[in-house]
Amino acid sequence: MPASATSPSPRTIADRYAEVVARVSDAAHAAGRDPAEVRVLVATKTQDADAVREVVAAGATLIGENRVQELTAKADAIADLVAAGAVTVHLIGPLQRNKVNPVLATATGVESVDSLALAQALSSRCVRDARTLDVMVQVNVSGEATKSGTTPDDAPDLALAVATLPGLRLTGFMTIGAHTRDAATVRAGFARLRGVRDAVAASGAPGTEHARELSMGMSSDLELAVGEGATVVRVGTAVFGARPPA
Repeated sequence: MPASATSPSPRTIADRYAEVVARVSDAAHAAGRDPAEVRVLVATKTQDADAVREVVAAGATLIGENRVQELTAKADAIADLVAAGAVTVHLIGPLQRNKVNPVLATATGVESVDSLALAQALSSRCVRDARTLDVMVQVNVSGEATKSGTTPDDAPDLALAVATLPGLRLTGFMTIGAHTRDAATVRAGFARLRGVRDAVAASGAPGTEHARELSMGMSSDLELAVGEGATVVRVGTAVFGARPPA
């Protein structure tokens, strides 16, 4: 019998995306949550516009870019999807103040606000353009030097300051889980971010009424994140396969 008759077909992007959605649903049910409370953000780092279009066709409605140059390089090729409302684009990687303009040409959300200076630069551009940008404060819950973000202790004050800036809508907080196989350590970090979110949301301070999002959890730890209250999980390799070496 020919090998093609017995070998399983390669998994497509659509297959992998469906598997991620199922993982999120199972994790939510295990945590006693409604799966509809958790959105899947597909991280499209190193992927071309065709791959982005394929995952949107599979049902993805939220994508995230880690690098400004990739965001701008793909902007024209996916502009029709954005204009039609088929997909929303977030920047999920580091942003320098001098790169604000190209980011805002495509992105409707920035999840990596880690300083008041960056927030002010975003605010100034949004006011100039009479638009509103969704932002999250990035928090380094693990304390690892390789990760960006403000500290959990400083995050509430930064969030309260960001919430008052015109043109910005504070929607919540983002973090990258600890780089360890110890599930308890990873969960503790996610739980700490939830505590930051809860404190800010309960403050009643101006501009905090929308600060409900928790963007945390990736391909390797999304179940732990959903268990600790994630409302957005950022998944790349589980959808596209392992990335080539940088």
